[in-house]
Amino acid sequence: MIDGLVQILIWQGMGELISRFFIPDIPGPVIGLLLLLSFLVIKGEVNQPLGMVADTFRQHLGLLFVPASVGVVLFLPDLKTHGLAVTLALLVSVVLTIAVTALVLKLFWKATHDE
Repeated sequence: MIDGLVQILIWQGMGELISRFFIPDIPGPVIGLLLLLSFLVIKGEVNQPLGMVADTFRQHLGLLFVPASVGVVLFLPDLKTHGLAVTLALLVSVVLTIAVTALVLKLFWKATHDE
């Protein structure tokens, strides 16, 4: 498990360095995640220690929603004031996300099955 955490921290550290010296507009953890994703795509598999860490994180993913929930409660007066706008923005974003996902899936399906 420690090996997997070290791998994640190394990728995050590389992302931080790239962010600090080359691309300051993008957060280091995002760059590190993209580097890790690229590495795993090239490699074609996830090694066992990294897979164990990923499974553990996935099992406790719900805990990441606790700070967001606290933020919602903290800004409840603002949400009451702008409730209609927030609801409309959420609905539009969900519909657009589903539509774009369906379109991309349709394009990929057509590209892979026309050959």
